[in-house]
Amino acid sequence: MSGSIDKVTLQSSDGDKVEVDRPVAERSILLKNMIEDLGEDMIAQQVVPLPNVNSAVLKKVIEWCEHHRNDPPSTGDEENESRRRTTDIDEWDQKFMQVDQEMLFEIILAANYMDIKNLLDVGCKTVANMIKGKSPEEIRKTFNITNDFTPEEEEQIRRENEWAEDR
Repeated sequence: MSGSIDKVTLQSSDGDKVEVDRPVAERSILLKNMIEDLGEDMIAQQVVPLPNVNSAVLKKVIEWCEHHRNDPPSTGDEENESRRRTTDIDEWDQKFMQVDQEMLFEIILAANYMDIKNLLDVGCKTVANMIKGKSPEEIRKTFNITNDFTPEEEEQIRRENEWAEDR
């Protein structure tokens, strides 16, 4: 950790202020860059607004960042390749992601906005695991999606995508 500030104050979209340790805040590339760009003196005197993240979601994101504060930072391509291939999630993260769907999607959006790649991965893997092995009808039921295709359109899509079906 470079520099002298050790706390950063974040403000959610609904006005809640939360003070976090700098290493926890810096799990977010957005916040890490902000600290570097604005300088420590400015950050130490200011509240950092997060207009796209409400307080309930911010608390969850901070909880995740606290737990993962000592994880090594994400590196290059070899990690990205393995990240794409697997939907394995460690036990703590699985429990952490046991939230209602709305919160799950809000966490994914916040992780994307705040640029927390590993949290975004865990959220997306959680959704992938919810979909894995299910029929389109089961997926629609899981996510409350209305089927707006006619039976004819659905059949045409099936024919066009036969190559993607499990054999």
